[in-house]
Amino acid sequence: MEAPTPVTQDLVLIGGGHSHAIALRMWGMNPIPGARLTLITDVMHTPYSGMLPGYVAGLYEFDECHIDLRPLARFAGVRLIGDRAVGLDLAQNRVLCAHHPAIAFDWLSIDIGSTPAVSTVPGAAEYAIPVKPISQFLTQWEAIVQQVSEQPQRPLRLGIVGGGAGGVELALNIRARLRQVLQQAGHLDTPLEIHLVHRGREILPERSPGMRRKMQHILAQRGIQLHLGETVAAVEPDGLRCESGRWIECDRPFWVTQASAASWLKESGLATDDRGFIQVNDCLQSISHPYVFAAGDVATMVRHPRPKAGVFAVRQGKPLVENLRRALLGQPPKPFVPQKEFLILVGLGDCTAVASRGPLHVGPTPWFWQWKDRIDRRFMEKFSNLPEMRSQRVERRTFAPSRRASNSLPCAGCGSKIGSQPLDRALQRVQAEYPALQRDDILIGLDTPDDAAAVEVPAGWVLLQTVDYFRALVDDPFVFGQIAANHALSDLFAMGASPQSALAIATLPYATPAKQEEMLVHLLAGATKVLHAAGAVLMGGHTVEGAELALGFACNGLAESSQLLPKGGLRPGDVLILTKPLGTGTLFAAEMQRRAKGRWIEGAITTMLQSNQTAAKIFQGHGAHACTDVTGFGLLGHLVEMLRASEPVGVQLDLSALPLLPGAAETLQQGFRSSLHPQNLAAACWVRDWEQRSPSRSSEIPADILFDPQTAGGLLGCVPAETAPDCLSALHQAGYLESRAVAQVIPSEGDVAPQGWSQRSVRLV
Repeated sequence: MEAPTPVTQDLVLIGGGHSHAIALRMWGMNPIPGARLTLITDVMHTPYSGMLPGYVAGLYEFDECHIDLRPLARFAGVRLIGDRAVGLDLAQNRVLCAHHPAIAFDWLSIDIGSTPAVSTVPGAAEYAIPVKPISQFLTQWEAIVQQVSEQPQRPLRLGIVGGGAGGVELALNIRARLRQVLQQAGHLDTPLEIHLVHRGREILPERSPGMRRKMQHILAQRGIQLHLGETVAAVEPDGLRCESGRWIECDRPFWVTQASAASWLKESGLATDDRGFIQVNDCLQSISHPYVFAAGDVATMVRHPRPKAGVFAVRQGKPLVENLRRALLGQPPKPFVPQKEFLILVGLGDCTAVASRGPLHVGPTPWFWQWKDRIDRRFMEKFSNLPEMRSQRVERRTFAPSRRASNSLPCAGCGSKIGSQPLDRALQRVQAEYPALQRDDILIGLDTPDDAAAVEVPAGWVLLQTVDYFRALVDDPFVFGQIAANHALSDLFAMGASPQSALAIATLPYATPAKQEEMLVHLLAGATKVLHAAGAVLMGGHTVEGAELALGFACNGLAESSQLLPKGGLRPGDVLILTKPLGTGTLFAAEMQRRAKGRWIEGAITTMLQSNQTAAKIFQGHGAHACTDVTGFGLLGHLVEMLRASEPVGVQLDLSALPLLPGAAETLQQGFRSSLHPQNLAAACWVRDWEQRSPSRSSEIPADILFDPQTAGGLLGCVPAETAPDCLSALHQAGYLESRAVAQVIPSEGDVAPQGWSQRSVRLV
């Protein structure tokens, strides 16, 4: 056997900008053993700046011009943290996040872009639409397009503040898109005003005089009103007030002015320029902290300052990767000198473009747009057509100084336990963040060194116990801890119990003690967050080393015996309500092969993070006769369990009523199935006329969704028909927006079920 390579160094990337996207692809082609990459980003789809104007003009679809970071991260073997960095602790080498515990690093790279400076202009933060972050801008832009589409007869006045390349191109593409919408609605005569406001005497200050004159002529030709030499002094709800006293009436202004940096960069102690951007040397290293790298708009090369343009971020990707690899391997970095002159192709929104480089400019012509389109699509293909397998050629290096046992095989038995010191430190850090709940019925827990926990059961109550354990399906340990705890607690909620306590069992990948401590902190912090919200105490547990991250819980719950919700309480006339959409099994099966869109997985994670506790209480409050949680056996498998435990009845299941997660129908139709799906198919024998069922029936809801195993799935509650409408309304108000009445209990029709079982059946309608 070959000894597994433990994690010994952490490289953390903040932001999913162009440079980091290139870095992820290159890393996936040639990873370094022992080095773990983590990407922290609150935007899972990176918009490609070169295609953004075309998207505004309606020439591209969303997926054509956005880099989906989730399949890219899986290809690269990168841990993906969906959060926003808000600071750095450079004394302890940790990234401070908005919603996660601090994330430790040995090496750090920052590529978070820039933001137009709006804070200095009164009213700009309240009423202007900054073009960055781009994801937020696009949301507001689509709302404007929707408004024009729904009210095409209403006059519209838009302002654009900033006459650089970004502002000019945005103005032209906005005009093209809105005129297209008005034409489609038959209201091309609706007044449409676009005002471009620039403090300089000429637009495009970074380009040649000839290019400026050319673009100024095009703007005037297309009816875009220029206001040159005007500085906006205030933004008001209905317009812009300039320092000269001029008033420019507009409904919504877009802010495309000189960029600024996130304030926390300077506050962290990094050396920054006068606008807050990180100062880096020729190797893209911070001049004050050499273990911190930066690229793209957020970085200023001290010896080679360049404009904040996407072309430089793209060009920095390769040298950034090279120097990050050299840092991990203990090699000296290589300097990089960016080009001085660069080509820009300005799209006009009508499939024509103007080309400019240095003093030269040509166009507009369709040929330049086609050239630009080919360049942009070729760049995006690098991220949509990833190689099927990572390269087997990887650099070998022994990280002997930080390895706990150089090249030794990991032990089994008690030798596989996590050491006491990292375990103790991890627990102390988690308890500092989430102080232990105080419950009188927990007699012995984490606060004592005893060999077992002790709990007390109140007189007249019963103790319910359940256990769950599974491998990580997401690579963010904090999120996985929450999902695993939600999944385990759902068994208690389904039976009408209140959680009391839990014991954890965790498998941590091979790593140095310090790395295992950090991983355990995030894992237990996520789990503790969920347990505390449910009123349960983490009493203890067990940790071992293994090849993959895994987590489980043995959970205890308390309930009055008369209040228990069994599975076997189905009665004719009752309505079955499902509280969460289906599809986690097929989506994550597709995600493992990088065939699921990132937004589909984000949607699935959101549902898995939703607790079933409130839903269970709503079911109890509406007279539920039976309940179960929908997990590994799929909807039909758990429904069959309810049928087997009830008096002979049947169920009429409305396949078209089943709520599905976004993308689940697509991945099922493409053939992506969980490895448990084939075993769950055994429940098909409970479905009446299943063998004669045509696969083409109900194309929107594939019947195979019935066998899809769910992780942290919803509850399937059985309530009287008269309370079902109110129950559904209460679930929707409580945030279970996808709750649906999916089936009705009917008298048994005498169908013959599998041998040895009672006579029951499921009829699909």
